Amino acid sequence: MNLILVAVLAMVTVGALGFALVPAAMGGGRAEQRRKALQGDIRVNRAETDAARNRDQRRKDVQRVLKQQNASLNARKRLTLSRLLFQAGMTMKPAAFIRNSIIFGVALTVVLMLVQVPVFLAPVFGVAAAYLGPRWWVSRKRKKYQSKFLDELPNAVEAIVRGVKTGLPLNDSIRVVAKDAKEPVKSEFGRVLDQQSFGMSMTEAVGVLLDRVPLPEVNFFVVVITVQQQAGGNLSEALGNLAKVLRNRKKMKQKIKAMSSEAKASAGIIGSLPFVVAILVSITSPTYLLPLVSSTLGFIWLGVGVVMLSMGVFVMSRMVKFEY
Repeated sequence: MNLILVAVLAMVTVGALGFALVPAAMGGGRAEQRRKALQGDIRVNRAETDAARNRDQRRKDVQRVLKQQNASLNARKRLTLSRLLFQAGMTMKPAAFIRNSIIFGVALTVVLMLVQVPVFLAPVFGVAAAYLGPRWWVSRKRKKYQSKFLDELPNAVEAIVRGVKTGLPLNDSIRVVAKDAKEPVKSEFGRVLDQQSFGMSMTEAVGVLLDRVPLPEVNFFVVVITVQQQAGGNLSEALGNLAKVLRNRKKMKQKIKAMSSEAKASAGIIGSLPFVVAILVSITSPTYLLPLVSSTLGFIWLGVGVVMLSMGVFVMSRMVKFEY
């Protein structure tokens, strides 16, 4: 009986030792697996944290660049005479422009005196024409220059995208545009390359492009290049999206032009009616409108009519002008 009890106790002891020691001996692999899994989770969390930190830093860089570019674009809206001539694509100096304006005003004053306009009104008309006429002509030339640039800019951006995708550096892609694009994009991108050859960085060189053509579309291009140079990123994808945006804006511009063409035609007809009526009345009754140009009171009312007509033309022009 004692022998059986001892045998039972020995079997229980061996079983207990087996249950205690065998899992401990086999559990090293499981512990290692748990440790590796924990390390993997730590690495994944660290990678996600680094990615989030990089995204936040990139977002801050983009916001900073956008803020700088918007401030720069707002500063460029304040036009001086030299900046106006520069943005119109003209090489004339401000002094030469002022001299030519004075000559034009003096010549117009002399012509008005020869046609017997009162002496006190001829200089007023001459000064007004000398100040407003040349500036209006330069502003119109500037607008045409910017319109031609915008028409060709999407093609230039797409050419840069194709060059970057084929492995060309950004400088070489811009050089292709400066060689093969149409004017004025050709000369403006050539100016960017010239600025780089003088020692400027790409960010500073494209800033000169915005000085020449201060438009939102050009600002988009400058922002993309600046962000890529400072924060990195996929340049071809960013420029490809920009090219799509530029083409959509161009389509919107053409659509607005088509929708407002009827209103512009109506405004032109209404604005030309006083002159057409005056010419027809002068042909049928030459003396009917003579008091307007032969008496002081007539000149006063003629001036009032010109002012009212100018106000009407201004209001109509603002009505058919759309921001997009």
